[in-house]
Amino acid sequence: MKTQSLTNTRLVLALLAAGVVGGAGVTVVNAQRADGTSAPFVAAANAAPSAAPVAPLAPLATMNGAPDFSAITQRYGAAVVNISVVGSAGADSENPLAQGGVDPAQIQEFLRRFGIPGMQGMPGAPGQRGGQRGGKAPDVQTRGQGSGFIISADGIILTNAHVVKGAKEVTVKLTDRRELQAKVLGADPKTDVAVLKVEGKNLPVVTMGKVGDLRVGEWVLAIGSPFGFENTVTAGVVSAKGRSLPDDSAVPFIQTDVAVNPGNSGGPLFNARGEVVGINSQIYSRTGGYQGVSFAIPIDLATKIKDQIVATGKVEHARLGVMVQEVNQTLADSFKLDTPEGALVANVERGGPAEKAGLQAGDVIRKVNGQTIVSSGDLPAVISLAMPGDKITLDVWRNGGNKQISAQLGGASDKVAKADADKGEPQQGKLGLALRPLQPGESRGNDGGLLIQEVSGPAARAGVEAGDVLLAVNGAPVKSIEQVREAVAKSTKSVALLVQRGDDKIFVPVKMG
Repeated sequence: MKTQSLTNTRLVLALLAAGVVGGAGVTVVNAQRADGTSAPFVAAANAAPSAAPVAPLAPLATMNGAPDFSAITQRYGAAVVNISVVGSAGADSENPLAQGGVDPAQIQEFLRRFGIPGMQGMPGAPGQRGGQRGGKAPDVQTRGQGSGFIISADGIILTNAHVVKGAKEVTVKLTDRRELQAKVLGADPKTDVAVLKVEGKNLPVVTMGKVGDLRVGEWVLAIGSPFGFENTVTAGVVSAKGRSLPDDSAVPFIQTDVAVNPGNSGGPLFNARGEVVGINSQIYSRTGGYQGVSFAIPIDLATKIKDQIVATGKVEHARLGVMVQEVNQTLADSFKLDTPEGALVANVERGGPAEKAGLQAGDVIRKVNGQTIVSSGDLPAVISLAMPGDKITLDVWRNGGNKQISAQLGGASDKVAKADADKGEPQQGKLGLALRPLQPGESRGNDGGLLIQEVSGPAARAGVEAGDVLLAVNGAPVKSIEQVREAVAKSTKSVALLVQRGDDKIFVPVKMG
C-alpha cells in the first residue's frame, strides 16, 4: 500500500504505534475462548525454556568491545511470540478502513496507533462494495500482526491493547512453529496494555526487571516481529525515562533508540541482564517508519494493569481531578519559585478529589509522597501507578511558600459535580488589558473573574485574547479591577494570568515592560 502521500505531508511528527502490519483492528474487543492445545512446549533448537522465571543473566558480555546480546536472545527468545489478529468491521464502525469515505484525520489517527495498514478488505478494492449508497455495507475483514511475551508458564501473555483491538480471533505463534488460540482476558486503552491467555504447560517465560534500576544510557534490546519477521532482535540504549506523550499522559514512557517498526508492538524491551523492563509501543516519526526514537511502556505499570485484569477483568484508574501545565522560567519568576520545576495547577475539577483536599488553581505541585515532580507530565505518571481510594501527600508551592496537602484519590469513573453560574463597565493598565466585571450568565461556572474586552502590549504578545476571562493573577483569584492593579503593581519581572477561553483554563506568563 502506498503511504508516501500521507506520511510526507499531514503526518509530520505523528506518533505511530509500532504494531499491526497488514491491516487494522476493529472497534470492539470481543473476548474469545481459547481452543488451542495444551501440549507441552517443545523448545526451539537455540532456546532454553523454563517453567518458571529464572535468575537474570550476568552483566552483559562483550565481543571485541561491542555488547553481545546472544545469551539473552538464546535464553528468552522462545518466550517472545508473534500475534495474529482477525477482526471485522461494518461501514458504520470506527475503523477508518471500513468507511465508504476516508477522512484524512481518521487516517492520521489510524496510522498513529496501528502502524502501516494493509489493503485487505479496504472498501473500494476489487470485489468490495463498502461505501455504496443506500443500504449498509457488508462487514470488512481486517487482519493485523504484533508481538507479545509469555510471563507465566501456564500461558499468560502481555501485549499492547492496540494490537488486539476489536479482535474476534487471536492466534499466538511460538518459536517452535506451534500456533495456539488465545483469549483476550482484558485490555486497557488508556495505558495500551492487554493480557492474553493460551492453554499450555511449562511454557518458556521471561524474567521481570525493575524500571527504577534502569539508567539512561544503559543498553537495551527488543525482540519482536517487525513487518512479520518473527523473533527479530534489535538493540540500542535508553535515551530517557518518564517521557509523557501528548495523548498518553498517564504513561511515563521509556524512550530508546532501539529500532522498532510495525509488528514490534507488544514485544518486550530487555535490559542488559535479560530482564524485561518495558513493552514496546510507539515510535515518533515523520515517515511512518523508525527514525531513531521509540517508546516503551514501563513494566511496573504494565504489571499493575495485568494484575487488575487477571483479578477482575477490568482496570480502574486513579484520578486527582486537576489540569496542570508546565512551569517555565517566566512562570517560575511570577510565582517566586527558585527553579522552573513542578506541575502548575491551571484548573481544579468541581467536586473532585483535589478540590476536596483544598488544592487551588495557582498551586505548584512539587512532590507526591516524597517523589519530586520535575515536569507537569510527571504528575499523571505518578497518579497512574496509584489506585482509587489511595491517600497521597502533596508538597505544593502557594503564595510564595511551601504547603503540605493530603488527598484521597478518586476513580476515573466517579461522577463530578457540574459547575454553577455568576455578575456587571471597561478599563486599561500597564499589561494592556481592558477589563470589566462579568455580567449575569458570563461567569462560565467561576466564582469570580473579569472579562477581557481589549488586549494590547505585553498581554497581547503573550497570547491573551479579547473575550478571555481573567480568573487570577499570580495564583490569587480576582474579583475587581482594583485587585488586578494591586497585584500587577507588586510584580517586577512578570505576572502569571489565569485565563479561561471557552472551557479551557491556562496560566499565561506575561513579561513586564
